[in-house]
Amino acid sequence: MSDIIELTAPAETAGTRIDKYISENIPELTRSAVQNLIADSAVLVSGKAVSKNYKLKGGEAVTVTLPEPQPMDAVPEDIPLDIVYEDSDLLVVNKPKGMVVHPAHGNYSGTLVNALLFHCGDSLSGINGVIRPGIVHRIDKYTSGLLIVAKNDRAHLHLAEQIKEHSFTREYEAVAVGYFKEPEGTVDAPIGRHKTDRKKMCVTTENSRNAVTHYSVIKQYGGYAHVKLRLETGRTHQIRVHLSYIGHPVLGDDVYGKPYKGLEGQCLHARKIGFIHPTTEEYMEFVSDLPDYFVSVLNKLEKM
Repeated sequence: MSDIIELTAPAETAGTRIDKYISENIPELTRSAVQNLIADSAVLVSGKAVSKNYKLKGGEAVTVTLPEPQPMDAVPEDIPLDIVYEDSDLLVVNKPKGMVVHPAHGNYSGTLVNALLFHCGDSLSGINGVIRPGIVHRIDKYTSGLLIVAKNDRAHLHLAEQIKEHSFTREYEAVAVGYFKEPEGTVDAPIGRHKTDRKKMCVTTENSRNAVTHYSVIKQYGGYAHVKLRLETGRTHQIRVHLSYIGHPVLGDDVYGKPYKGLEGQCLHARKIGFIHPTTEEYMEFVSDLPDYFVSVLNKLEKM
């Protein structure tokens, strides 16, 4: 089934070309890809097909029908997996920093999906198609830690519903930049696509979704802090965007903060997940030890 994305062009987009607006708000589409969709009448503005040079008036409803993903030959690869738990319904995997979750442009091999296909064969849910078999939720390439993988569609739907209803426990630990005046707090700020950089997210009220992150300081190290974060929602880059928004970007985050010498990507670890098992209906919880790169950063901060 094709995906349909509905956007509402804000007033300030008046005069913006439709292909430019869509490419900036739907990250997986380049401007040329948008133009192809327009040519196929897959883009509607206020219910009507438009040309690629159509300029928005502001306030219109924009509907984009994405084509069905083409079958992708993700090749099973014998990549070691740190499996924390496994049964006939699901796996809990401890993803290393630097591993991409599923194949995409520029990363067609060496991903978690490639490893899962080797380990599980055909025993993965198909709800997200051949590109993301078994993937219920994701964590970023440079974020380490726990994620859950569904082996069948029933388990996938059960787990996805828990995430939707905010009953799925997801706790992270991070090193953040700056001194926290308050030992704990909540960031309740909607997240949407950045207006000018389609690869970034930002706090915005336009074409956004509600996002809530709870944080508490584990230890303050002068101008840095070791923090624990609990997700109430699960938006793209949520923790990274929210911490940057309150002036405390994740250490090493070169997208929402600054790079940190000796650290590749952000210092962020998915430490704990908890969920109700789709078959036994028992609550299960798993905790991952902080990885070596994270401990190394903390040791450096201790000596500062």
